Amino acid sequence: MFSFLNKFKYFDAPLQIATGLLVVVGLALLYSTTVGNSGNIFTRQLLVLLPGLAGFLFFSFFDYHALAKGNRLLYVIFVILLIYLAVLGRHIKGSSRWIDLGVFNFQVAEFMKVSIILGLARLLYLRRGEINSWRNILWSFVYAAVPAGLILLEPDLGSAVIIMVIWIGIILISPIQKKFLVVILLAACAVTGIGWKFFLKPFQRDRVLVFLDPQLDPMGKGYNVRQAAIAVGSGQVFGMGLGKGLQSQNKFLPEQQTDFIFSASSEEVGFLGSIALLALYLFLLARLVKIIKLARDDLGMYITAGVFFMFFAHVAINVGMNIGLLPVTGIPLPFVSAGGSSLIVALISLGVVQNIAMQSKALRF
Repeated sequence: MFSFLNKFKYFDAPLQIATGLLVVVGLALLYSTTVGNSGNIFTRQLLVLLPGLAGFLFFSFFDYHALAKGNRLLYVIFVILLIYLAVLGRHIKGSSRWIDLGVFNFQVAEFMKVSIILGLARLLYLRRGEINSWRNILWSFVYAAVPAGLILLEPDLGSAVIIMVIWIGIILISPIQKKFLVVILLAACAVTGIGWKFFLKPFQRDRVLVFLDPQLDPMGKGYNVRQAAIAVGSGQVFGMGLGKGLQSQNKFLPEQQTDFIFSASSEEVGFLGSIALLALYLFLLARLVKIIKLARDDLGMYITAGVFFMFFAHVAINVGMNIGLLPVTGIPLPFVSAGGSSLIVALISLGVVQNIAMQSKALRF
């Protein structure tokens, strides 16, 4: 028993502190912005936190090399589940993203993000020195694009975008030559144009058009964006106080517990509180960068980089769409937005990074 407890001395304290603070702050903000709502959103989130913390501890002590190797089976299982959702999934609010497990709605796309990170990291690790070939670049793209395409069919544009951001991020930190990056950039522009014309649903195109012109339909398609901006502005410097936000408590702000949790929170904690929350995310991201540099091997470096880009994209897109800098895409804010799958995946991914940090520290002592 004491030998097991002795392993905790290798825990990365800054990463642990950042994770703990985000969990506590996230629960507090979720409770304050949903206290007047029915459905006991906070209680469900609190219950999901238990398996999330268990997952964090389990993967903190699970060798990331074995996990990346075993991910091959997980990847296949998740792809099959995504195909099932695309063909037979039950539609909830216009999309088929969840598998009902009774006490928990399993969102496959969230768990696929971790699988993509592990798979891409292992691919580049095993083929180190060979990334500058079209064959390997194309294979890594297909590995990410297949699940991203299936997720887009749900439809879930936000999660599909996150997966492709993860792919681009991991490719960027690899020793890839600039000529390949130029071609990838041009291909991305072409794919974006084709996607806009043939793959995006009408409501998804409407979100982009409303982003470009918020007054296009202020009481219809642009209502969410308009109310989010009002909520952020209403908070001013110090906020209205926890549980006292007019937009969220009076239900003027749709989806205030998920997509627009940042706007609802900003109204209650104000500019200073919002800056403090963003500072916590910055602290976490900075620690991930440090662990990337200290990782014992390329596999650990790529995995941590994938987790970094996943969190960075989630925070940047969610905050950006809440303050009108990006189109609304339905991306949750890690640790703050209601959603069991999102919370569990966030904790599991940081547990994997904790194992990478622990192994790196163990080598240095």
